[in-house]
Amino acid sequence: MRKIVLAGNWKMHKTQAESLSFVQGFLPELKTTPAERTVVLCVPFTDLGVLAGKLDGKGVSLGAQNVHWEDQGAYTGEISGAMLNEIGVEYVVIGHSERREYFGETDETVNFRLRAAQKHGLIPILCVGETKQQRQSGETESHIFSQLEKDLVGVDQSQLVIAYEPIWAIGTGETCDSVEANRVIGLIRSKLSNQDVPIQYGGSVKPGNIDEIMAQPEIDGVLVGGASLDAEGFARIVNYQ
Repeated sequence: MRKIVLAGNWKMHKTQAESLSFVQGFLPELKTTPAERTVVLCVPFTDLGVLAGKLDGKGVSLGAQNVHWEDQGAYTGEISGAMLNEIGVEYVVIGHSERREYFGETDETVNFRLRAAQKHGLIPILCVGETKQQRQSGETESHIFSQLEKDLVGVDQSQLVIAYEPIWAIGTGETCDSVEANRVIGLIRSKLSNQDVPIQYGGSVKPGNIDEIMAQPEIDGVLVGGASLDAEGFARIVNYQ
């Protein structure tokens, strides 16, 4: 049975005070339960500690936006799985297109991070997807299949979420047609050994298109960027009909 996982990725937004203000507005609007839908907030490292106590027992899981593959060491600016464990983090985004594009993340380092996350009991949200140029060149499938083949070596698919994020639709306001997103996600599923892995769609998800997206049979949730920063808007997304 595939889970529904609805995750907000705040990226580099919200101070601790702003994150507290968000949950004060968001939690009272939450109408779903963990048994029906898993709701995750993937927040900046500085917000993790302050939100851990506020989300505990409230039906919302805490997520980080990255994790290093070593338990400790001389890795300035990185954070370990043990550090995330200590403050109650359950999920971690790995391989987001912005990490790949701006910070030199490769399929090899993505794989290291995935395995480290699972070693510490964290559930990784692996992001895969194509650029506009790759899509226009007919390389969508081959590129994503290559990512999956390299990223998932030695990874336990029973403790995994995958997010299909067409890079050309992230933060652009341009959304991949829901039928097309469903098709690609179906292809991703065909390459997995575990058919119960939840596969999300990510790319300009908004309150106005969530119902259409979630009506697609292969889509098991969403990874939401900008629209997750607004408490009322994100509540509408996780409470989709």
